[in-house]
Amino acid sequence: MMERRRMEAAFLVVVLGHLATALEVPLDLPQPPTITHQSPKDYIIDPRENIIIHCEAKGNPHPSFSWTRNGTHFDIDQDANVNMRAHSGTLVVDISREKADHYEGVYQCTARNSHGTAVSNNIVVRQSRSPLWSKEKIKPIVVQEGVSLVLPCRPPAGLPPPIIFWMDNNFQRLPQSSRVSQSLNGDLYFSNVLREDSRSDYICYARFPHTQTIQQKQPITVKVINLDAINDTMADFYNDTDLFSEDPVDERKPTFLIPSGLFSVKMVLRGQVLEMECIAEGLPTPEISWTKVSGYLPAKRTSFLHYQKTLRIVNVSESDAGDYRCTARNRHGSAQHTISVSVIAAPYWISDPPRNLVLAPGENGVLTCRASGTPKPKITWAMNGVPIENAPKDLSRKVDGDTIIFTDVQTGSSAVYQCNISNDYGYLLSNAFVNVLSESPRVLTPANKVYQVIKNHPALLDCTTFGSPIPIITWFKESRSSTLDGDPYILHDNGTLEIHVAQARNSGKYTCVAQNSLGNYENHVYLEVKDPTRILKQPEYKVVQRGRSVVFECKVKHDPSLIPIMTWLKDDGELPDDERLVRGPDSLTITDVTENDAGVYTCIMNTTLDHDSASAKLTVVERPEPPTDLELTDQKKRSVQLTWTPGDEHNSPIQKFLIQYEDLLHHRGHWHNLTEVPGTKTTAHLKLSPYVHYLFRVLALNAVGFSSPSFPSRMYKTEPAAPDENPTGVQGFGTEHDNLVISWKPLSGLQSNGPGLHYKVMWRQNLTDSDWTTVVVSNNSKFVVSGTPTFVPYQLKVQAVNQHGAGPEPATAIGYSGEDLPVAAPENVWSVVLNSTLAEVHWDPVPLKLIRGHLKGYKVYYWRERSLHKHNPHHVQKQILTFSGNHTHGMLPGLHPFSLYSFNVRVFNGKGEGPSSRTKEFETPEGVPGAPTFLVVTNPNLDSLTLEWSPPHDRNGRITGYTLKYQPVNNSNEPGPVKELALSANETSVTLRSLKYSTRYKFYLNAKTDRGAGPAISQEATTIIDEAVASRQVDIATQGWFIGLMCAIALLILILLIICFIQRNKGGKYPVKEKEDAHTDPEFQPMKEDDCTFGEYSDNEDHKPLKGSRTPSNGTVKRDDSDDSLVDYGEGGDGQFNEDGSFIGQYSGKRASRDTGEGHESSEAPSPINAMNSLNSFV
Repeated sequence: MMERRRMEAAFLVVVLGHLATALEVPLDLPQPPTITHQSPKDYIIDPRENIIIHCEAKGNPHPSFSWTRNGTHFDIDQDANVNMRAHSGTLVVDISREKADHYEGVYQCTARNSHGTAVSNNIVVRQSRSPLWSKEKIKPIVVQEGVSLVLPCRPPAGLPPPIIFWMDNNFQRLPQSSRVSQSLNGDLYFSNVLREDSRSDYICYARFPHTQTIQQKQPITVKVINLDAINDTMADFYNDTDLFSEDPVDERKPTFLIPSGLFSVKMVLRGQVLEMECIAEGLPTPEISWTKVSGYLPAKRTSFLHYQKTLRIVNVSESDAGDYRCTARNRHGSAQHTISVSVIAAPYWISDPPRNLVLAPGENGVLTCRASGTPKPKITWAMNGVPIENAPKDLSRKVDGDTIIFTDVQTGSSAVYQCNISNDYGYLLSNAFVNVLSESPRVLTPANKVYQVIKNHPALLDCTTFGSPIPIITWFKESRSSTLDGDPYILHDNGTLEIHVAQARNSGKYTCVAQNSLGNYENHVYLEVKDPTRILKQPEYKVVQRGRSVVFECKVKHDPSLIPIMTWLKDDGELPDDERLVRGPDSLTITDVTENDAGVYTCIMNTTLDHDSASAKLTVVERPEPPTDLELTDQKKRSVQLTWTPGDEHNSPIQKFLIQYEDLLHHRGHWHNLTEVPGTKTTAHLKLSPYVHYLFRVLALNAVGFSSPSFPSRMYKTEPAAPDENPTGVQGFGTEHDNLVISWKPLSGLQSNGPGLHYKVMWRQNLTDSDWTTVVVSNNSKFVVSGTPTFVPYQLKVQAVNQHGAGPEPATAIGYSGEDLPVAAPENVWSVVLNSTLAEVHWDPVPLKLIRGHLKGYKVYYWRERSLHKHNPHHVQKQILTFSGNHTHGMLPGLHPFSLYSFNVRVFNGKGEGPSSRTKEFETPEGVPGAPTFLVVTNPNLDSLTLEWSPPHDRNGRITGYTLKYQPVNNSNEPGPVKELALSANETSVTLRSLKYSTRYKFYLNAKTDRGAGPAISQEATTIIDEAVASRQVDIATQGWFIGLMCAIALLILILLIICFIQRNKGGKYPVKEKEDAHTDPEFQPMKEDDCTFGEYSDNEDHKPLKGSRTPSNGTVKRDDSDDSLVDYGEGGDGQFNEDGSFIGQYSGKRASRDTGEGHESSEAPSPINAMNSLNSFV
């Protein structure tokens, strides 16, 4: 948005300049002189180069030139060192034989022709000067620490004044600050001196910009000492040094070094730069601030230099006059100084300088020379360089102060008028001519010029004209139906047509017409409105790891008629010349990214009319550098403070630090994670364990990953102590029915807290008050107690002990001695059949004391004894279902219907199963049967077929019958109506009759029990084809009668062809017309070529008329009055037969002369060979 506003602002400036262009008279017309180029009023020259004083002018006739020097005529021909350039007034002075200062003075150029005289400004020529520094011996300066000091520079006066700066012997600028600074006159001020200000090379340099020379003052030595040192050094410096402030220096409030006093006055020229300075001394160093007493400082034009000591206001105006106050302040007080500023002004234009006038005879005009200044300037007029009061009288001219009014001017009154405005501080001189002409209009804008603008931007179509009287401008578009003088068009005074917001519909041809009383002139220009250039996909912010690749996309839409050029910048500069940066048509790829690639990348799409740009930042990241400088502080028995310095985070903030340790005593060579701290911290308070030899290291983590580990810290040893904790995971269990195994998770070396680690193992039976049995175990994680009763609960404890004591009181755990097999079976076992495939089994639980272990659950063993159907064999296949926990019932799913089942139940513990319960039986009821075992089709006939099947393998009950469904299926697999047939249980085949021959059928067969129908088995079959019908479907082409008919037709065609050829050779006419008249039935009408219907025939191959007809003079055949039309036969066409077998085709033969025959018959008959070939193509 800001870029677009800048572009619009720049465009507005161009428009304003465009519309304000001064009147230009074509050089082929008579006109007075106009000064086009001259040297500046204050012209400082380099004495080492030739002097060139510029004066260029135009006019018709071309003007001649002359010069004055110091107010008198300068005869160039009398000075061999001075030449005037050809067709110019510019002077070139050769200084090889004469010094440059010989030609210093005030010069003025005059350009004249027959229509008037123009003069230049007074050009003051001065030679630049860079005088040498005067030789002087500067004594060393000895000052007491804390006092103020001024080192004078006092450079020689030069032209222009030199630029002052202070340096040392090594040509390095001396450091400046709020305490030490350079004043506007070049002196170096110290508000107070310090010991470090002592040096022997304070050197003031003066650079003269015009000659580019630098001169230096002799070095100044400064020695700063305190009061005690003064007594020791007094003798050494008494005779040859300057010594300041022998009294002790105390802190003091500020006082001003410059300017002095409380009040001062300053005068500044309007438009120049106002610089005011206040430099104060004091201890501590004062701070300077500025205010305007009667107003506000102009923020946009104000700046502070030399550490607030200088106030600078640029482009001074009358509003900047007033009182300014500077204040110096430190903790001991403040000082103020007021500077009263007055603004004076050399003359300056209030409005534009007077402009040239081109008037037609009889017209009126005005020259205005309006300016101001302080003090008020004086305005004088001259004509052709002569004061106007001394110029020839002209009744059409009247001078009124700053205005000359012309009334009813006449031919021959052309002249150049000079307006001179002056006061004590400068002058303004302006030339303006009055040219009296009679000239018809002309358009100076090139013809057929093409203007191209971007859509929604302003369009300016020029129509620069000249004529006297001034022409009236009119604009038209395309058809010139109406003038363009309303929205969206704006017609400016100079003839320019503006379209404020150009659209595509504004494209086209525009005509500018210039008209005055002497004639008119028109010019054509063209406007093309282009689509703007827009970046559709802007590059996006990228974060990429070092060494990888990154792609910035920049997809652009632009007008297809404009040639785009894409440019990439990095940080507003050119891309580095690096092969890793690959520019694509709409992208920039950077491979193997380095940290130097980080920055802001901008893609700019330029066309000849506009541009668009977009930027994105590239941040290159990498794993952080490892921390450094690990230090251990605040060392205690069980803790230590670890500090470190973070490494470079490589543009990715550190998220956290990981602190690791190595135990050199117990686990050398292995690092373990100790703790983590946020990435904003660089210290960690570490809790430590006794009896460990620690090494610490730190790793930093950012978004890319962990850094390499830091170098280890120094080793830190902790003293041994009694264990802080006991083993965990204490449990008791038996591996035999008469033992108890007590196990635990042993402590690590870090947890041992000291040497000699062992364990005190204690146990006793639960729910008793017996004493604890205790044993000591070393380097082990279990202990076996033998001779225990079977499956008895015990209380267990394990305590850690080392050479420095025992651990805390251990917690009590419950464990059990070994298990044995259960000794009882479940009682009261019974079942409930829920349906044909599901039964529920119930039992009473076994008492816990008879289980002799942890109850794991119950197992139900069940098996199918046999099917209740007489045809099924005997089955015995045991299955087991396990029910975990203390269950008293369970479901048996997936049973076979109509079957006899047996089952029993057993309890089991961790040791194994107990004895089984008594075996019980149950029967499952009938279910639906399975599908028939097979279904086949036998004995297919013309209208019947037989189906055979076998009963289901899984009958699941007594079969009560079968259901057969069948339906025809056509060639598109669309089924027909379904027929259903019920069959008895003892049937295994059926014959279906009254079926359709050659038809595909689909059959579905399922069995039934009392519970319902089971799934169906399907089959397909097709009835056979009827041989009688098949015998009638014989190819007609093999029948004898058809062959005879075809032969007869061929013979008849041959006879007709022979007759046609005989008639043709005789010049006769084939009697087609008679044949048509005889057949009035439309069925027998000849075929027409255009719509494939039958029409009449004609043989016009050689433009020969039919017998008995008349031939027109042009050789064409005239149509009969009949509705029937003749059909032309072209060469090589295909012959045709009518339904009666007559030939109506055309014949192929050579053409005779068609253009010269005029009704005469051809001398060449059609070839019989070609006719026979045509016949062969039909037979």
